[in-house]
Amino acid sequence: MPPSSPNVTALLADLSAGNDAVVNALMPLIYDELHRLARRQRRREAQFTLNTTALVHEAYLNLVQQDRVDWKNRAHFMAVAATVMRRLLINYAKHRSAQKRGGDQILATFEEHQVPRSTRSEELLALDEALERLAALNERQAKVVECRFFAGLTQEETAEVLGVSVPTVRRDWRLARAWLGRELDFV
Repeated sequence: MPPSSPNVTALLADLSAGNDAVVNALMPLIYDELHRLARRQRRREAQFTLNTTALVHEAYLNLVQQDRVDWKNRAHFMAVAATVMRRLLINYAKHRSAQKRGGDQILATFEEHQVPRSTRSEELLALDEALERLAALNERQAKVVECRFFAGLTQEETAEVLGVSVPTVRRDWRLARAWLGRELDFV
């Protein structure tokens, strides 16, 4: 992830202050990074037929419509973007499970040439449930997993976003991975 750009940081501060005019200026500066993040998210869950670009756009719209977030910098924005993308994919997986039981709502854009595999959706839902349980036990460890695994942030960036030291991030990452490994057979 590129270092926090003063230009992006200033635009995020303006967005936090309620200046919606910066939305169009911000997107070109962070689009490639959001697209890489979405590709990484989708690569982990290859069965999703959700289009990467659609995931980026849906996440971006959710992010810029946040009126109670005080954006600190690019790393903070990307950490929240990873969480939003994860939520979108979880919702999509839940929708796919509902489809198996006769649900008929369409929630996303699809690429017809890809064939979905239900086992990966079930794994993603199990991971989400495990992360929710972890958050109930130790919220910071769950946030470290989101930053490191889903957002692809470095230990230093994760420490900056969470306002903790790098050794704390290392310890939380190690403990969270061990806990998730016990909770899930496929981790």
